[in-house]
Amino acid sequence: MTEQAKRTVTVEQAGDKLRPADLHDLCDAADEAIRAGGGFGWVTPPGREIMERYWRGVLIVPERILFIGRLDGVIAGSAQLVRPARNNEAQSHACTLTTAFVASWARGNGVARRLVQAVEDEARSLGFRILNLDVRATQEAAIHLYERAGFTLWGTHPNYAWVDGRPVAGHYYYKDLTSPPPASQTNESLP
Repeated sequence: MTEQAKRTVTVEQAGDKLRPADLHDLCDAADEAIRAGGGFGWVTPPGREIMERYWRGVLIVPERILFIGRLDGVIAGSAQLVRPARNNEAQSHACTLTTAFVASWARGNGVARRLVQAVEDEARSLGFRILNLDVRATQEAAIHLYERAGFTLWGTHPNYAWVDGRPVAGHYYYKDLTSPPPASQTNESLP
């Protein structure tokens, strides 16, 4: 059995509070992912106090659900499901997968795939019909993951982000959740 095959990947909803050790690990994983170019909006990691406030803030926003991905018990990444505001009746059928990342030291172990699946499963269980997301064009591994998971590219913005003094394109995707996922995309098929 290979070392990678022995690794344990778990995904859970964070709830409304993070233990201090989990907050520390989440900040470390986010900092590392940002440094590796996989930031979720940040280009350079903010100070630790700002990062901690960000994660605490995510937990108190009623429209957000934070999912934590662990590799061998250590937080390695996260993703968020964002529900539309209650007054947005016209878009009440759609939610958004956002701020997904996996630290580079944990990539290749299925953490990202499990996070995306957990968000999709929760969106379905909440009755959403559409799951939206957007991603920098430079995030090739994420794009490949989303397309393999059945997301459909519907548009590209040429000035989506500004990184290192240059514009970076971004892609917009959606997934229709009204039909059941293929057997190859259910949690039972995930390692």
